[in-house]
Amino acid sequence: MRAATEQELVVAASRGDHAAFEALVSEHRTLIWAVCLRVTGNQNDAEDALQETLLAAWRGIGSFRGHSRFSTWLYRVASNAAVHQSRKRRDIPSDITDDQVVKPEFTQALADADLIQLALRRLPENFRVAIVLFELCDFTYADIATYQGVGIQTVKSRLSRARQALHAAIRGLDE
Repeated sequence: MRAATEQELVVAASRGDHAAFEALVSEHRTLIWAVCLRVTGNQNDAEDALQETLLAAWRGIGSFRGHSRFSTWLYRVASNAAVHQSRKRRDIPSDITDDQVVKPEFTQALADADLIQLALRRLPENFRVAIVLFELCDFTYADIATYQGVGIQTVKSRLSRARQALHAAIRGLDE
């Protein structure tokens, strides 16, 4: 028996098939969590944002038209939920620990992940969201521009400034 295509799973999920929705979402669960965690900077808020992401995706699966990849749509939902959650609780300090972030090399990455998270928290929200979507979710400039409601040149500028600010923040934290 052949595996269902993404399009078939979307159609089935939009008709109320929970198993099809789970199949669609399970492949992206780790990156959805990473988006929520990096945008909110707080584990509790990221958990709330993840739950809201899954609920919003389930409720809104019928609005997915297939003009982009399903993962792009889902990461957009996650980013929206995370931004909404972080705006609700701006004054809560981050409590992310290194063991909660997926890392390719355990030893050096533990220190790097904490440093990057601290640096990300120092970025303005629009820079932080743009760089998370670009680097973690493989959004294109056009995807980010559409999501943020700005032009592609603005996205390129935000990403460039975000990288500069991250480098500066990391240098400042590293000293």
